Amino acid sequence: MTSDRDRENARTRRDPGHPQAPASADRPDRPGRRNLLVGLLAALLVLAVVVGAALLGGGDDEAVGTEGDGVCPPGIDAVADPVQLDEVPPPATGTWTATLETTCGDVVLELDADAAPVGVGSFVGLVEAGFYDGTPCHRLTTQGIFVLQCGDPTGTGTGGPGYSYGPVENAPADDVYPAGTVAMARVGGDAESMGSQFFLVYEDSTIPSDAAGGYTVLGRITEGLEIVQQVADGGLAGDGVAPARSTGIVSVTAEETA
Repeated sequence: MTSDRDRENARTRRDPGHPQAPASADRPDRPGRRNLLVGLLAALLVLAVVVGAALLGGGDDEAVGTEGDGVCPPGIDAVADPVQLDEVPPPATGTWTATLETTCGDVVLELDADAAPVGVGSFVGLVEAGFYDGTPCHRLTTQGIFVLQCGDPTGTGTGGPGYSYGPVENAPADDVYPAGTVAMARVGGDAESMGSQFFLVYEDSTIPSDAAGGYTVLGRITEGLEIVQQVADGGLAGDGVAPARSTGIVSVTAEETA
């Protein structure tokens, strides 16, 4: 995966239609019947408003919105002034659980810091600094390599945390990244170019190594792979880079679990 330094992320938005309350053609009659009809129409109008709110906003447990075909709500715009760190956070150890609250649902990650101490330490440090909060997922690939790439606050593929690091850790020897893999993006051929951008693999992908090696694997998705898949199912936006189902990270939490 590269960081797509020469591409701009574009979004298109549209509003869904509102369900209409049925109109009544009944003529006025006796006052009692007229009051009954007025009450009935009022009840129907309230019902239409309730149904409309459910279709447009969804509930606390289900994401329903305006992008793509209504599977996900609107995504998140680029950040004008991203958080920047002065240096690479310290390496981590053990096993960490990170929860990405995205605009399409929660994605839970298990991170193996013993296999990728620098990569996981950097990721956790960025989480603790709030770097990923309110950032878009800017890139989707749908042919040959099947990943959703996030972690660039600018949404352009060129943004980062103010530092870069390397070398590559925990890359698969056979270049196969199974569905559910979480790995770091970098510039092609540059092992020291990792920063904040990471990718989520939603189908088994073979990503050939280059002069810098493979790609640092942080861990795997334990819950919410179907969320990433449904974003991918929406295909690409008009720019051929961003997902049509515009997706963003609302917030991230991380804790050491073992």
